[in-house]
Amino acid sequence: MTNDDLLTGERRARMAAERLLAQKEAELNEANRMLSRHARSLSEDLVETREEVVEVREDLERKTVEVDIAKRRLWSSIETVEDGFAVFDAESRLVIANPAYYAPFDGLECIRPGAHYEEIVEAALSEGIVDIGERTVPEWRDWMLERWATDAPEPRQIRLWNGAYLRLVDRRAPGGDTVSMAMDVTQAIRRQDALRAARARAEAASRAKSAFLANMSHEIRTPMNGVVGMADLMAEHDLDEEMASYVDTIRSSGRALLTIINDVLDYSKIEAAKLELHLEPFDLEQTILDVIALVMPSIREKGLKIMLDVDMFLPTRYEGDPVRVRQILTNLIGNAVKFTAKGHILVRVIGMPDGGDARQRVHVTVEDTGIGIPRDMQDHVFGEFNQVEDERNRSFEGTGLGLAITRQLVSLMHGEVWVESEEGIGSCFGFALSLPVVAEASLPDAPDWLDRALLVMPDDLNRSILAKRLIALGMEVAEADNVEAGQGLSPGMDVIFVDQKLIRADMAEMCAKAPAPIITVADPLAGDHACNEERILHKPHSRPALMAQLAALPEPKLPGFRSIRSVVEENLFTGDTAEDEADLPEGNLFGLSDPKTHLPLTPEAPSAPRKMRVLVAEDNKTNRFVFSKLVKACDIDLIFAANGFEAVDEFENGQPDLIFMDISMPGLDGKEATRKIREIETERGLIRTRIVALTAHAMTGDGDDIMGRGLDAHLTKPFPKDAILAEIAANCPADALPALPDKDQAQAAS
Repeated sequence: MTNDDLLTGERRARMAAERLLAQKEAELNEANRMLSRHARSLSEDLVETREEVVEVREDLERKTVEVDIAKRRLWSSIETVEDGFAVFDAESRLVIANPAYYAPFDGLECIRPGAHYEEIVEAALSEGIVDIGERTVPEWRDWMLERWATDAPEPRQIRLWNGAYLRLVDRRAPGGDTVSMAMDVTQAIRRQDALRAARARAEAASRAKSAFLANMSHEIRTPMNGVVGMADLMAEHDLDEEMASYVDTIRSSGRALLTIINDVLDYSKIEAAKLELHLEPFDLEQTILDVIALVMPSIREKGLKIMLDVDMFLPTRYEGDPVRVRQILTNLIGNAVKFTAKGHILVRVIGMPDGGDARQRVHVTVEDTGIGIPRDMQDHVFGEFNQVEDERNRSFEGTGLGLAITRQLVSLMHGEVWVESEEGIGSCFGFALSLPVVAEASLPDAPDWLDRALLVMPDDLNRSILAKRLIALGMEVAEADNVEAGQGLSPGMDVIFVDQKLIRADMAEMCAKAPAPIITVADPLAGDHACNEERILHKPHSRPALMAQLAALPEPKLPGFRSIRSVVEENLFTGDTAEDEADLPEGNLFGLSDPKTHLPLTPEAPSAPRKMRVLVAEDNKTNRFVFSKLVKACDIDLIFAANGFEAVDEFENGQPDLIFMDISMPGLDGKEATRKIREIETERGLIRTRIVALTAHAMTGDGDDIMGRGLDAHLTKPFPKDAILAEIAANCPADALPALPDKDQAQAAS
């Protein structure tokens, strides 16, 4: 190898080394630059981290200060609370408590943080801090510790030695701690005691008020029984016009006073919220008819007409308080009669299902043609002691409580009451009740052959109501205003309804020419004869009465009805005789039946008949005298007892058929006397004697109390003559002479 070659090789090697060195230097420089950038980044991160640390430290310090402030405030609040506050750990040791918790222990050294709950209970017992009442010390200790040991201790009230009361309320915390509160309820307990004492005084005052009202009712009714009773007896005698007016004044004034007494008693009960409803099945339509019968004397005296329109297909038996429903109806119908001088009164009853067939929404309205009520006074009349005072009705008597009581009673039954009136035209009072329907005996069906009916009646609401009911039964109805028009329409009729007044006017002619059985439509309480005494429909008629009359009509043997003459002739030609007297339309308008052919068979008289024995226990001499005069027409053996002891003795001497028992008597009252009589009946195996209470008490609940003492019924004084005669007639035994004359017997039966 030459030198040139060597030089060339060395030069190349040096150049390669230089290139490598330059490369390494470049790499080193790049590494330095990267390191410098990383150092700067780290420096920046460090600065940021340092700033964050400072911020966190400042935030921590701020939070620590806030927590300290919150703790101080919380504890300050706990310390200022008058109720005791404490925290126990999971081992039931005291962690912390406020001064109110420590206060009952009065600085006992053992009551401090770390003390066990059982030690606190022991200290309270040993130091006499608690009043354990009737419990022994062990019983009270166990009573408290058993409560503490439960997972959820129930609040408990304890009494301290000084009469203060603490209510202990403990709650378990999630970490096992227990937060305990001892709240001072002394003032609340004292308020409760004061309220109980006040309530007891109020109840005592209410009882005293009720007793006062009951006693006043008794004291007023007892002499009023003598006044009204004697006035009724005087009215039965022949008096001249002046004396009759005196007696009528006494009777009306006495009854007005009794009405006032009843209103005040009822209102006082409602005001005290002590009037209770006594639910039982009752017949609404019959209740309305009973009320109408009650006011019928006033209606007849004033010459008014009263009509009853009950939806033909509306149920009539419901469950409710019949006494209070009757009272509502009496108030509304009585007001209608009182404020109506001429015209009519219409009682209308409609209804519809209320949430199904089991209940009915019943609407009852009482319409009259009286003086009416101005529009601005219609709400006023439902207020207590309120009346519409003007020159027309200022002469009407009353307390102004009737409608107020009606509204309260309807509200008590969850119903509503209203009035619509036009001054000078009349008024319509109504009420609506939702009542449960009670299953009722089905009415008899009208005969299938009854297709056509003729109404010979004046054109009034009575005829319209009757026609509507017959049409609802599927009958074709013709109407005539008088006898002459009726005779022209009568051929082909299946039944004829004739107003009793028209029969009285022309009985002979009508009874000789009628082609069908006649049902007489008679005025209430009318005693005049009809073409057939068994076919009388009294106004206002009820659905059962109408259906009973239709069902009892004799079925014709040939199409259409014939007169008695044709039936008799048929029998003569065929040799047949009627199997049933009812098959002959005797007493219809075509011919009066011969009374000799329809005489009832006289039963064989019993041997040695006796008089009915009636015992009356009554301590008041005047009442005994009044009672004896009320029943003077009765053929009875009347025995009086002046007190309960005499009543029991008379019962033992001979069992009476009926007993009238006064409730308030000295010595042995009527309730206790009845109890002794029932015991005698049980011991001797005697038949139960009907005992009817005679009471001057009229407070709500008296009747229930009386019926619960073994009595069978009760009558309120003044003595109701009709009710007394009805009791005598209904309980006269078969082996005794008739107790009542025929006239009184019929009156009592009605």
